[in-house]
This record gives sequence, C-alpha cells and structure tokens, in this order.
Amino acid sequence: MKISQEQTEPLLSTLKNRFEKNRQRHQGLEWKPVEEKLLAHPEKLRSLLLMEETGGEPDVLNITDEGGQFIFIDCSPESPKGRRSLCYDPEALESRKTYKPKNSALGMAAEMGISLLSEEQYQALQQFGKFDTKTSSWIKTPADIRKLGGAIFGDWRFGRVFIYHNGAESYYGARGFRGMLKV
Repeated sequence: MKISQEQTEPLLSTLKNRFEKNRQRHQGLEWKPVEEKLLAHPEKLRSLLLMEETGGEPDVLNITDEGGQFIFIDCSPESPKGRRSLCYDPEALESRKTYKPKNSALGMAAEMGISLLSEEQYQALQQFGKFDTKTSSWIKTPADIRKLGGAIFGDWRFGRVFIYHNGAESYYGARGFRGMLKV
C-alpha cells in the first residue's frame, strides 16, 4: 500500500530536516541519494509514515554495511509512544486469557512493514545517544529463548545498556519497541 502525494511531501520534509539536524548519525551520507532511493521504493514510505505517526522519529543510521541499503531506525529518545503496552509476539498475545494488550510488538511491526532491532543493533543505536532512559524496548528474541516462553528487552540505565528477559506475554506502559526499515 502506497501513501498519497499529500502525505509523501511532508514526510520527506520531516525526514530530511531530521537527517540534516542529526548528521552525527550518518557521517559521510548525503540526503539526495536517500531521497532518491525512497522515491524509487514508495512502499517503504508507508512504513516510514507509520514509524513517524507512532512517535518513532526514524532516521538513517550508519550501523551496518548492507551493500547500498539505507537503514532507518527509530531515534525517539524513549520507546515510541504509539507502540507501548504490547506483549512480545502474536503467540504471547493469544496465550493471554485476560487483560490482553491491543497487539504484540512483532505483530504490529509486521503490520507496519518493519522489524524489531536485534540485540546488536540496539547496542549500536546507543552509540548515537542515550535511548530508553525512562522506558524499555522489546528486542528481536533468539528462538531458543522464545521457545522457553521468554523474550528480551533493553534500556539505558546507570551509564550503560542493559538487556533483560521477561515472559513474552508480559506488557508494560513503559515498554514498546523500536523498529528498523531497510531501503
């Protein structure tokens, strides 16, 4: 699903302004090639619009070499407000008998066309600032942990990144997820 021209222009303007304001996140990159790639893949604009609308403040980061792909990651200071109070995945959501959250992190990410950050990507994000100092974010959980009913999340406390575990069916008002989109 593509977004309209009326949505595209302000989104590109917002992304460009954020890109220019936070050059330390993508040293050596210029906006023009990023914009050209986005315009060549308009389906990716829908995902970026949803990231923006849910409070993610996506920006391009130099965290991996993906052979010409630009990596957009949520750079909001705290876990995106529109993506909190979610359990980890659809299976965890289904397992809850009472007080079900509105969605799961993996379910919502799939609907948005993005993926959760891996533990390594979450650690790399922290090189560009202090993220999740008051909140926490679900992280892509290894299959062996998930098979045992758990899921992992991270935050920034006491001057460093901490990675923790919780039951995948748990959810909290201060825990959401950060997304990533490759373009």
